[in-house]
Amino acid sequence: MPLVIAPSADVEPAPWPAPARHRRGAWSWPLVLALVFAGAVGGWLQHSDVQDAEDERRLLISDALTLQSRLGDWMTSEQAAMATLAAALPAQVDDVALLREQSVNEGLRRLWISVTVLDAGYRLVAHVPQQAPRPDPVPTSSGIDDHGVSAHLSTPMAGGGHLVVRFAPATLLRQTVPWWLSRRYDVRLIDGSGQLIAATGDTLPDARRQSYRVSVEPAMADAYLELTSRETRTPWWRTLPMALMLAFVSLSAAASWSLRRQMRGVLQAERQSRTEAAWRRAIEDSLTVGLRGRDMDGRLVHVNRAFCDLIGFTPEQLLGRLPPMPYWPADTMDDSMERHRRNMAGNAPREGYEARWVHADGHEIDVMIFEAPLVDAQGQHMGWMGSIVDITARKRSQEREQRQLDALAKQARLTTLGEVASALAHQLNQPLAALAAYNSGVLRSLERSGYPDTIVLDALRRADEQVTEAGRIVARIRSFLTRRAPQREPTSLHDMVQRTLALLRRDLQGQGIEVAIQWPGQLPPVQADPVLIEQVLINLVRNAMDALAGRDKPRIAVSAHLAGTQFVRLDVDDNGSGLGGRGVDEISAPFHSTKHDGMGMGLAICRSVIEAHHGALDAGPSPMGGARLSFTLPVADEAATDTRSP
Repeated sequence: MPLVIAPSADVEPAPWPAPARHRRGAWSWPLVLALVFAGAVGGWLQHSDVQDAEDERRLLISDALTLQSRLGDWMTSEQAAMATLAAALPAQVDDVALLREQSVNEGLRRLWISVTVLDAGYRLVAHVPQQAPRPDPVPTSSGIDDHGVSAHLSTPMAGGGHLVVRFAPATLLRQTVPWWLSRRYDVRLIDGSGQLIAATGDTLPDARRQSYRVSVEPAMADAYLELTSRETRTPWWRTLPMALMLAFVSLSAAASWSLRRQMRGVLQAERQSRTEAAWRRAIEDSLTVGLRGRDMDGRLVHVNRAFCDLIGFTPEQLLGRLPPMPYWPADTMDDSMERHRRNMAGNAPREGYEARWVHADGHEIDVMIFEAPLVDAQGQHMGWMGSIVDITARKRSQEREQRQLDALAKQARLTTLGEVASALAHQLNQPLAALAAYNSGVLRSLERSGYPDTIVLDALRRADEQVTEAGRIVARIRSFLTRRAPQREPTSLHDMVQRTLALLRRDLQGQGIEVAIQWPGQLPPVQADPVLIEQVLINLVRNAMDALAGRDKPRIAVSAHLAGTQFVRLDVDDNGSGLGGRGVDEISAPFHSTKHDGMGMGLAICRSVIEAHHGALDAGPSPMGGARLSFTLPVADEAATDTRSP
């Protein structure tokens, strides 16, 4: 399982993060969405009710106009029948003649209640049926079969009278209203004052039912046809969908309340976790020990501020990285990877182990690492936590102390060697002086006696020169060992090179070494002690000769050039095996030697001599493939005129 540890950062977290503030009201989202959904459904139902009501009213108006047209057609046909009857009646009308008319009987059977003939003075002439009309009954709920309120139609006759036909409006409605219309609507005929004339039912107008009123004039004067829907409209909020929506909103409210309680618990736990994380981060950041967490794959999942400061990388550059790590040295990458595998296998030393890392800026650091397993709440091994202590200062201090001890030991040996050399130089002065006196005495005696062998005389003269030179060397070395300043004077570096090579010519020829001198045309004299610088040159050339022993086509090159305006640099190159990556500090250390019989003091003395002349000794690879040893000497104050070339 993955290791989940909050990464460290230099920026302190806010008391309450922005996402958490938004989440505090997230519990109300289900309720809000439920209310929005219920409102949308309610709006849709309201819109549907309005549309249905409009459609129903349009149908009601259409049916009312259709029924009005049917009533008008019916009344028109009745008017035509009355006109036909009036035209067919004789001028003198009696009841018997009137009863003979089939049209009267037909009208009585169809709609008419009675037929009356009036003269011009509106006096009753004849009446059918002959029995006296019964009084108008009061409208009841018996339906359209009862005559109820009656109405009449009148038309003039040819003899100057009037034909009056009385009919029952209820019967008229029964004959003109279709069955499907009577099942859908309650049909009523009312007068202008709202009094009921006839109706197909006893239902009174209701605000919950739609009705429509239309005039039936001129078929019936001052009469209106009113249609009322039999279906009672129930508002949508009093139907089952409204109950379902209320139940849905109630359940959403209960769920939101439960979610609110749960989220409050989660947020409280989150606050506690953040507080604990802040405490832990503060403790980690206050430590000077670096902490790093790794999962089972070796991936970095946690670092603290001290660790980042130690290696110079940011948490963003480290978290999620797998080996190899950016702070591992490139030259020991294999060893670091092997140590990493050992640690991942659980074989890290309990007492810790030392390692060398590389800072982001390139300098090396020494660390002590302690590894411990990470275990979760279920006891499962999640990874490894390492504590890293910077021991660079301690290691440097130990190395410095060791170097100081070595330096003290070498200084003691140098002091002893200096005392011995000083004593030897002092003791050698007298034998050299006696040798020089004896040699001079022998040479003078032979010259006075006229000794003819020039070879012997020449050998004695050269021996005198070498003894004198040896005395000078012993005197200068004694002066140098007794801390006296070198006797510097303007001298030609080219002459010193020539004298040195002349002294070593026999040895160079014996080893078959080719010597090349590369000298510029103009080179100023240097301020130096010729005796000491010649000894330095001898030592450098001899070291080159020793490095070329046993090599094919050995070569040595001596070159000089100006180093800036104040110094002259001299280089001694060879095509030997080189220095093996060693620097001047290592090869010039006292008692450091690569020779089996060497004392390790040659280059150390050479470096001291050059530094006493305010110059510097240097070592490095040569373009010829071997080693290059160089030194610099200051230019003399007075210009030299020696411009000789090799």
